[in-house]
Amino acid sequence: MNIKKSIVLRIRIAFLVILLFSFAIGYKIVSIQFLKSERWAKLHEENLLDFKDVKPTRGNIFSADGSLLATSLPFYRVCIDPTIADNDTYRKGIDKLAINLQNYYKDKTASEYKRKINDARRGNKRYIILNHKLINYQDKKLMSEWPIFSEGRSRGGIVFEKVDKRFMPFSFLAQRTVGFVNEENNGAGLEYSFNKELAGKNGKALFRKMSGGNWKPVHDENEIMPVDGIDIVTTIDINIQDVAEASLRNHLAAHDADYGCVVLMEVATGEIKAIANLGKVGEGRYAENYNYAMGNQGLTEPGSTFKLASVIALFEDTDINLADTIDTGNGEYEFYDRVMRDSKPGGYGKITLQQAFEKSSNIAISKKVNEYFGAKPEKFLEYIRNMGLTEPVVFQMDGVAKPYFKSTASKTWSGTTLPWMSIGYELSMSPIHTLSFYNGVANNGKMVRPMIVKQTRVADHILDSYETEVVVDRMCSDETLRKVKIMLEGVVENGTASNIKNVNYKIAGKTGTAQRLVKQSYTRTYYTSFVGYFPADRPKYSCIVVIDNPKGYNLYGSDVAAPVFKEVADKIFAQDLELHKPMVEKIMENPGIYPAIKGGLFDDMKYLCDELKIPHHKSSNANDDWVVSHLENKTVIWYDRKIVTGIVPNVNGLKLKDALYVLENIGLHVNYQGSGRVVSQSITAGTRYNKGNHITLVLN
Repeated sequence: MNIKKSIVLRIRIAFLVILLFSFAIGYKIVSIQFLKSERWAKLHEENLLDFKDVKPTRGNIFSADGSLLATSLPFYRVCIDPTIADNDTYRKGIDKLAINLQNYYKDKTASEYKRKINDARRGNKRYIILNHKLINYQDKKLMSEWPIFSEGRSRGGIVFEKVDKRFMPFSFLAQRTVGFVNEENNGAGLEYSFNKELAGKNGKALFRKMSGGNWKPVHDENEIMPVDGIDIVTTIDINIQDVAEASLRNHLAAHDADYGCVVLMEVATGEIKAIANLGKVGEGRYAENYNYAMGNQGLTEPGSTFKLASVIALFEDTDINLADTIDTGNGEYEFYDRVMRDSKPGGYGKITLQQAFEKSSNIAISKKVNEYFGAKPEKFLEYIRNMGLTEPVVFQMDGVAKPYFKSTASKTWSGTTLPWMSIGYELSMSPIHTLSFYNGVANNGKMVRPMIVKQTRVADHILDSYETEVVVDRMCSDETLRKVKIMLEGVVENGTASNIKNVNYKIAGKTGTAQRLVKQSYTRTYYTSFVGYFPADRPKYSCIVVIDNPKGYNLYGSDVAAPVFKEVADKIFAQDLELHKPMVEKIMENPGIYPAIKGGLFDDMKYLCDELKIPHHKSSNANDDWVVSHLENKTVIWYDRKIVTGIVPNVNGLKLKDALYVLENIGLHVNYQGSGRVVSQSITAGTRYNKGNHITLVLN
């Protein structure tokens, strides 16, 4: 009986618990559905709506002449609210719209597009992306005329979502200099260095979350418009940039080199007119994959180009002269436990300091530096600091490498450090730093900061202009400058770079060929360079060329890097008329009133005189087509130039065209030298000849 009562009691308790639990659940449901409906509706609305950033249009990057290096082009994603159009508009237009979508995108059939839009309309979906492929502005205009789309946003439901894409009109030209910025705001080049200015400011707009996770813009009064980015104007000359990249690419491929760079700077202002960086990306293929001119990968031992700093220190601290002699011996010299060698087998023997620089003798420069500074190396380093070489180049672009120079307190400083440092080893500099140094010499001892951006602006309104900044006001004395300029010209006139000497303008500079350090050992691979300025007598441009690890024969800077310098300089000289010296006007003793008319085909001579209104006529017995002139009483009289078969005619005074016509028509083969009119002929007039004989004309 007790057991029975206990079981019944337990059943009643369980039933009561179930009843209470059911009541609690019911109350919760009622509370959610009725008592808290407004709160849940609000939460639901909050989850579907969100204020999101609206990206501004990024600023443009211009070259010095206003050409676009980078710009943002508008593209559009095509979306639609299929519930907006009224039934009549929708019914009349859906078939044609589906066909247009099929013909344009070519990824679905018209029936598939129609089904997609119909399903969304029946399901009351307020937003669908018709295709993820972006269209350009011209296609947007075209699509705006399509059925349903032509009704616009408010009556047709069409939504063209704008997406800006970065575009470089010159394709890969100056690609690394222009640079990029990724979604994490990391990047390189001007795009990254001037990202704050170019990016503008984000706006804010309300977006509604749609099915499928897409967000549709909801335009309301709280929308904040974005502020577009500002433009930057660079110093880059697009024509010089093109020449620099083309020449560098050709020579890199010819020597199967690892990488190279070219930087060209305006001497007085420091404005960079071209900066090309190319690295090997495949067999015979090169691309702008790194800024070797500035970055850490381009930071290396410069080699012989550093000898300029060494001789400046010598001239500043001693009374040494260009004509002082140095015995370099047989081309090998021992500094403590290390042997230094010159490139010439057997050595240069006894040479002057100027010859040592022109021929790039390692032994001569090191012996002199060690002789005067061996006991006081800190003094040598002080001169290097005063030239602005130990501090990094402060530049408008991020990522400039810091130079490396040992101090005398360094654990690795030894008795051989100074001799090797004097010729560009046991230190590291970037190409742009070396160029700044040489540019300072060209600029009469005033080192200026390299500059690549000269303006920021909005439309035609200039916001900021960047002026030339002086880094070192006086690198050395005027007398030292005079001496080193002679030496730098001598390198091209008589020394290692004589292969780029030319008659039109003078180049001053220095070759560099440094063995590359790999895993703490110097290898038989080379870092070649040439750096200098032109025209040497009135410098306007400075330039450095680096080609790393060339293969094959003739691996010196003069053979590999200097020809690139010459090609770039030739192009600039051809197009920059300010570099050309004015021609001296030739003064004629008695020019008279007529131009020089010596003779030719009578019809041509008659036309010329008639056009110039010069009195002329044939002599009474002149009947031949070919005539010579004679001035009588301010009138040109034409006389026959007799051409007799089998006899060499007199073609003196004729232009080349006429002389060729006369001589080749009678069977002679003509060679000629010079330009202008014929002044002599190898077969005397009146001599008999045979067809096929050769005759040489000299013109002047």
